[in-house]
Amino acid sequence: MKVLIVEDEQRLGQFLERGLKECAYTAAWVRTCKDALDALAESPYDVIVLDLGLPDGDGLDMLRKWRASGFNEPVLILSARDSVEDRVKGLNVGADDYLPKPFSFEELLARVRSLVRRQSTAKQAVLEHRGIRIDLLSHTVQLNGQPIDLTSREFALLEIFMQNTGRILTRTLISEKIWASHYDVDTNLLDVYMSRLRQKLEGTSTKPLFKTVRGVGYQLL
Repeated sequence: MKVLIVEDEQRLGQFLERGLKECAYTAAWVRTCKDALDALAESPYDVIVLDLGLPDGDGLDMLRKWRASGFNEPVLILSARDSVEDRVKGLNVGADDYLPKPFSFEELLARVRSLVRRQSTAKQAVLEHRGIRIDLLSHTVQLNGQPIDLTSREFALLEIFMQNTGRILTRTLISEKIWASHYDVDTNLLDVYMSRLRQKLEGTSTKPLFKTVRGVGYQLL
């Protein structure tokens, strides 16, 4: 499980990163809103531990924008703002949990585990975006109500994009998810599959579904 820690205080950030790694989590620590956005664009995370007072912005504003853009990953606010009003505001903006500072690491760990369990049981079986409907249980895809025939590899590729709508996914990330390695990042195999997916899903639409980000990867618009 991957945890992103957004915390500007160096000692606390390092402590959280080290503690989570010792508990067998894959943890990454960043200190600013910009670095958090860059990290999430590079790779998906299972849980975000979010401080509110960041050097280049307010964590609440960033969380509000995340939720408005369809970002559904669990967020645990970790903040010195500990009044009831602060907690209510954080939860209303979109946080899944709120832990005031100072805190017990054991309690934080228990809350992270709870969010991970809750997220794993609440995974959507059906994903929809711009007329595309993908059913993960029946392994079927529809476009504007019409069935679309995809190979298993094309289905897996589409699922990754539907789970990360609006995010730029790197070629390495996509390849590791689809082929369990990145051996083909420097070949045109991924480009071939993306071309097939575009042909089947974009049709005669004047607005493209996928954007090629040169030198980086692809994005489902």
